[in-house]
Amino acid sequence: MSSATPTLPPTTVGWRSHGLLLLLAAVFADNFVGRQILAVMFEPIKAEFQVGDSALGLISGLAFAAVYALLGLPAGRLVDRLPRLRLLALACLLWALATMSCGLAGSFVVLALARMLVAVSEAPTTSASLSLIADLYPPQRRSFAISCFTAAPTFSSIIGLSIGAWVVEQYGWRTAFIALGLPALAFAVILGLLVREPARGRWDLNAHPAPAPRLGLGAEARALWALAPYRWLILAGGLTTLGSYAVAMWNTSFLVRSHGLSLRDAGMLAGVVCGSAAGVGGLFSGWLSDRLAHRGAHWQLSLPILGHLAALSALASYLLWPSERLMYLGALPVPVAMLWCALYSFFAVWWVAPSYNLVTQLVAPQQRGTAMALQTIVSTLLGVGAGPLLTGLLSDLLQPVFRMQSLRYALLLVSLPVLGAVLLLLRTSLHVQADVSDQRTFSR
Repeated sequence: MSSATPTLPPTTVGWRSHGLLLLLAAVFADNFVGRQILAVMFEPIKAEFQVGDSALGLISGLAFAAVYALLGLPAGRLVDRLPRLRLLALACLLWALATMSCGLAGSFVVLALARMLVAVSEAPTTSASLSLIADLYPPQRRSFAISCFTAAPTFSSIIGLSIGAWVVEQYGWRTAFIALGLPALAFAVILGLLVREPARGRWDLNAHPAPAPRLGLGAEARALWALAPYRWLILAGGLTTLGSYAVAMWNTSFLVRSHGLSLRDAGMLAGVVCGSAAGVGGLFSGWLSDRLAHRGAHWQLSLPILGHLAALSALASYLLWPSERLMYLGALPVPVAMLWCALYSFFAVWWVAPSYNLVTQLVAPQQRGTAMALQTIVSTLLGVGAGPLLTGLLSDLLQPVFRMQSLRYALLLVSLPVLGAVLLLLRTSLHVQADVSDQRTFSR
């Protein structure tokens, strides 16, 4: 890519682009509710199957992440080679069937296997969606578009944690899984039959005048990994998700154990407060990134750095704050600590849209599926895979010392690697600024 302003091809962003973005966001939101709703199922699943926190970390993390990581790169390759909308339609159909199967599981082992099937169906979703978004919007409008896509699951956590908690409490966790799979069937029909796919690379003719050479899967992955800014960027994202996903999955249980809330009240607060704050924070950071990038390309990395530092400070305050009430909203008790939780959620997502936008600019259009798949694999292994499981292990290890408060300190320890993400982003920023005049790094 060139640091000079490219001459864009004669295409426009219209209602079709916005409509497809909305549909992609809805699919992503449904997928994410399927992950988040496990947070309000931990206690009933633990009681029914008589398992510990480590097993719950396994079912919510490693059982999903291992399969997702194994299939992520081949799925990204398919995104770069096949019609993306048809691939997404098939993924939605498989996801619906696998999610409903979770509700029919008769044992903990069967539930773990069903979660693995969910991972199979989700493997191409993120890479295909972000590849499509890069063809729907030009680089100077792409961060906000990506933030709209990535904000959907944060807002959907309101459903997954608040409404989901009510459904689980009233009808059981099995019914919640079955109901969750129904919307995906409709998405599969719409994506497969009613939507037209955009041309690949239509906004990037000047940035990438020639198609990227076709390489084998391993060779292409190695070529992408050899690109230093890309490598540091996705490693930073992985370290970030290690802590953030652990907090997302264990937050409801933390509020139950450390603040004495009921499962329904904890799920309601975690869903509404965290989901709303993260959704607003994601949209704001995407909007701000597009505005500031016109003034200086470094803002695509400076914003995530500022967000990480602010989020870690707020999280430490949230986890260490004593159990005391701020107010009652009707019969719903609101701890003082939720103020810090909202602040953490607002800043914790500042890295997403700017970083994903930068990834789409660092690679050619024909490589975006594979590039985003590698990004997602690293984040999934460290976030979905290691985060909840490591938190459960630490909670079990710390229990003899801290008893019911062990989860509080486990979450704090698991969140510290975000400092490594800050260092990697600083390194990426220095590399990009040093080479911006002669390397294809930013497209404005």
